[in-house]
Amino acid sequence: MYSEHSTLNLPLLERLVGGTDVAAVVRSFIPPDLAFRIGERILCGGFSRYINAPSIGRIGMAFYETERRPALVEKYFDEALRGIRELRARCAPYLSPMDMLRCMLDELWPAGAHLATLYGRKMHVGLSRVVEPGVHFLAHHDIFAKDAPDTQEAHSLRAQLACNVYLQMPERGGALQIWDRLMTPADFDARRGDCYGIHPDLLGRPDVELRPQAGDLILFDSTKMHAVTPGQPQPRLSLSCFIGYRDRASPLVFWS
Repeated sequence: MYSEHSTLNLPLLERLVGGTDVAAVVRSFIPPDLAFRIGERILCGGFSRYINAPSIGRIGMAFYETERRPALVEKYFDEALRGIRELRARCAPYLSPMDMLRCMLDELWPAGAHLATLYGRKMHVGLSRVVEPGVHFLAHHDIFAKDAPDTQEAHSLRAQLACNVYLQMPERGGALQIWDRLMTPADFDARRGDCYGIHPDLLGRPDVELRPQAGDLILFDSTKMHAVTPGQPQPRLSLSCFIGYRDRASPLVFWS
């Protein structure tokens, strides 16, 4: 169901994109004390909130927020590369964990890995997400073909992984929950109504529940329903992106 590792490696990636594992944990991907220091530097610049999930804080913009609205799509691409550079600047003088992850993926995957392009433009990568104390990150799934239904880039993916590097964690709670079953986009939209997600109690017991520590890296199948339990008394801060897989002969792509 899930596996634990001491380092990011090719067999781990192959098990995830092949569907053998739902999730994988790399403990201490970066040293915990360094993760905390980077997190402090990122947070000191402040953060905004998701347009369509205002209970969740973020630095940078997710393509999910565009909801196929031309003005928001344009805003996303206008801010994409600037957001990458801002994260890099906030992490300085330390190496951005997202830059390190991008380099490692390119080195590990036989065909390499690179920043995704959509509509002929580079996408953003490296969203910082802030879940404040007591906030329940509702159950949802992330499917690129739902966000960009008119594109070959999205529909050609055979697997989509969520990738989170955890910088700060609350003392209690903040666990990642995953349900190892698919819900169609139509069913999900019908059940969530006007909300961005579904309360986890309505899905029953999760198949996987992982509580990361600061510095950990977790990768999992983002097309499966997933949620985050409320944490106390500190906020939960992570850097996130998606990894797209087509086949072993094609490069991996990443975006936020």
